[in-house]
Amino acid sequence: MSITASVLFGALYYYALLLHPLDAMQILAWRMVLGLPVITLLVYLLRAGPAVAALWQRMRRQPGVLVGMLLSASLLGLQMGLFMWAPLHGQAMNVSLGYFLLPLSLVLTGRLAYREVTSPLQQLAVLLAAIGVAHALWRSGGLHWSTLLVQLYVPYFMLHRRLRVSGLPAIWTETLLLLPLAIWWLADGQILQQLATRPLLWLLLPLLGILSGVALGSYLMASQRLPLGLFGLLGYLEPALLFVVSLLVGERMLASDLWTYGPIWLALLVLGLEGLRRWRAQPAAAG
Repeated sequence: MSITASVLFGALYYYALLLHPLDAMQILAWRMVLGLPVITLLVYLLRAGPAVAALWQRMRRQPGVLVGMLLSASLLGLQMGLFMWAPLHGQAMNVSLGYFLLPLSLVLTGRLAYREVTSPLQQLAVLLAAIGVAHALWRSGGLHWSTLLVQLYVPYFMLHRRLRVSGLPAIWTETLLLLPLAIWWLADGQILQQLATRPLLWLLLPLLGILSGVALGSYLMASQRLPLGLFGLLGYLEPALLFVVSLLVGERMLASDLWTYGPIWLALLVLGLEGLRRWRAQPAAAG
């Protein structure tokens, strides 16, 4: 299920190119409108209804939770919009680099914000990533804004932790909060003209919602059933697939880029080895 989720997220990265003449914001709006029924089905199948109801009761009684969820929904919408925008505007490689950096940003955040203990391998991974980032800064004067924007997932996850909300209830609520904006974005009348110009969209758009929902469902079910170490290790497959998609859509990596990507890939390999080591140690610790 974890591998399926990564493959489907990679497919969605490429799928945006098939939805011409829709722009990134229209694709995002359709993902919200058509994805919500699939997520609702997941809430029913995974019996998350009571958790969703409890979250909404907290939002009604505690204004701070409501404000927090609105901010969380805004961060999620921004990330989903960036995900759809990147392959359409020649920024797929920069965004894939952002996803390569994200696990390392989370490790660093855990150490600095939550005083989590970092192992020697994790420290080595952060050092390697810093070398890659330093090269990018030296060569181009800074990381591309789209690479940095992906790192806003860090405050997104921190906000979830602060609000004490779990994955599926949070994502269902965030999608519902974003739904009025999505409907407003689609209400300009262009969609009828676009459907008339390209009738294949009648098939491609529902498939977009299904792909999004199945990818999310697979990801959530895998997170509930796999040991955390193995789940984290398999999670590194997604940015690798996004990088492959960026090459398929016509972007090119220069030889000098290896000094940026190489250390970061090595850092991910080190983190993968660390996750594998912890996963293998779990049965022994349980015994």
